[in-house]
Amino acid sequence: MSANAAPCIAAYTATSAVGVGLGPLREALAARRSGLRRNDFGDGERLDTFIGRVAGVEESALPASLAGWDCRNNRLAWMALQADGFLDRVAAARKRHGERGVAVVVGTSTSSIGASEEAYTRLDGDGGFPADLARPIVHTPHSLGDFVQQALGLRGPAVTVATACSSSAKVFAQAARLIRSGVVEAAVVGGVDTLCGSVLFGFNALELVSSEPCRPFDVARRGLSLGEAAGFALLEREGSGPRLLGWGESSDAHHMSSPHPEGLGARLAMEGALSRAGLTPADIDYINLHGTATPKNDEIEADAIAGLFPASTWASSTKGWTGHTLGAAGIIESVIALLALEHGEVPGTLNSAELDPLCGPQLRLDNGQRRCRHVMNNSFGFGGNNASLLFGYA
Repeated sequence: MSANAAPCIAAYTATSAVGVGLGPLREALAARRSGLRRNDFGDGERLDTFIGRVAGVEESALPASLAGWDCRNNRLAWMALQADGFLDRVAAARKRHGERGVAVVVGTSTSSIGASEEAYTRLDGDGGFPADLARPIVHTPHSLGDFVQQALGLRGPAVTVATACSSSAKVFAQAARLIRSGVVEAAVVGGVDTLCGSVLFGFNALELVSSEPCRPFDVARRGLSLGEAAGFALLEREGSGPRLLGWGESSDAHHMSSPHPEGLGARLAMEGALSRAGLTPADIDYINLHGTATPKNDEIEADAIAGLFPASTWASSTKGWTGHTLGAAGIIESVIALLALEHGEVPGTLNSAELDPLCGPQLRLDNGQRRCRHVMNNSFGFGGNNASLLFGYA
């Protein structure tokens, strides 16, 4: 793909357990300060685990005009949209391209299911939802996409992608296709997922949740730490910032929750991104890995990275800072990759001490400084829904 066909990343922002906006994120990465804390979510039985919980979501309120979309997920989305001047950047794009010239493509795994959980615990005498939660839009997967479009005053295509943990990585590819085809001139992409009972107890039922802070790629890793986060980026056809040079998507469908044993889907996604960008593995300076700290996921990804990339490529997982934010992982970790591209600040792998023997020389525990020309982000989801993104300057 030619550089001229690669959409520009005009603005981006991220909110996670380490704080609201890019400033706290950079500070936490540099200080190696984790946002994980012992599970304090929910009023009933609590799992013995660590979570990446965003402070202040409960107290955050939506504007009166958006009250119909109120739920934890959309509150977190609103918090993130207000950070780093992102609302102003979108408003300027809306003025340039018109309300219908800017698409919304966002990803989520569970959307507003926390509101649905609450509604079912408070059914009225006739078995209906309580009046304050009788709002159909918040009980659909498209709750997030509809909310973001309304909040930003946009009228172009609005899509919510739900492919588990690759959701907000795949949004970049879908937005790029909309821009390249001429349907729109710009797109707001992003992802939001929040903690809820279904997430915590569902992953625990799969025996994937650790009782200690996650340790990606560590030989003694015990599982993941769940987190919540929200992030957004503005893609435009023209601009001077970093660009989405390539993307690769695969659906190996090997198993509902386990990766292909030979890493087929992961390799297809990474090779697809390299091919579309016209780059080789040796051109990649840093990869933000999916690296969930589950035994099989890390084993397969480590083997794929060791077999595909040279020792000169740096790679790490940043889930020790934020937890695994599910449908928001793609955007949060793309933002971290973009920060490495922009500032040369490359994070290592937090909480881990001894790397699995399957890890190649690419895997790094310590932070480092290096000039990055091209960076990659991997997001691999349930059902073999995989995505790899490549960012760089034209």
